[in-house]
Amino acid sequence: MNIGVIGPGNIGEVIIRKLRDQGYRVKMANARGPESLKDLAAKTGAMPVSVEQVVQDVDMLFIVVPQKAIPELPKGLLNKARKETIVIDVGNYYPFRDGRIDELENGLTESVCVEIPSKALMAAGRPAGSRDRVALPISGDNTKAKEIVAQLIDRIGFDSVDAGTIAESWRQQPGSPVYCTNPTKEELRLWLKKVDRSSLAANREKGLKAYYPTRDADYQAQIEAHRSVLINGIKQ
Repeated sequence: MNIGVIGPGNIGEVIIRKLRDQGYRVKMANARGPESLKDLAAKTGAMPVSVEQVVQDVDMLFIVVPQKAIPELPKGLLNKARKETIVIDVGNYYPFRDGRIDELENGLTESVCVEIPSKALMAAGRPAGSRDRVALPISGDNTKAKEIVAQLIDRIGFDSVDAGTIAESWRQQPGSPVYCTNPTKEELRLWLKKVDRSSLAANREKGLKAYYPTRDADYQAQIEAHRSVLINGIKQ
């Protein structure tokens, strides 16, 4: 399988490392050009290319950029991809970083597909069948594509849960009890059903306030910070 990654920042770099560890062929690109990615290429074996090239001849494309950067991608970029290429949006909307986007504030879905902190993504992978294996939600409108993504997620050490369509992906946006809380498959299935859409914005801010003191801590401390405010009252 050939995979492209746009945005090898904190999360993007971890995704690249996980994929390369499993032997996938990976191309990567950012707005600064291939030259800026030489060091990461040397460390991981991923191929640095232009943004236009990264979408070509790949089976799966990860878009890992801030929400505000989406409109800055070249117009018609995905027209250069194959029709069957699976596109995975790993971005999230945060007003303090992206500026206020009225459409999202008024309920437009962010189309998020995978949620997990970068430190946890690097360290929390477990063999299939492990009791503490973390599960990731996958939202999309193509059942076959979601099956392929689920297989990839399993290979890099995580369970997955089908979280419904793109229109339903608001259930895993920042402020949701499944957002950056490292749920097991059983917890994820339960909590996805219990998300209150009207509380997402307020809980997003609570989550940020809890997270800030743990920015330099290990991923377990970060996860506990999110859990302390996002799953209160959720467990049965």
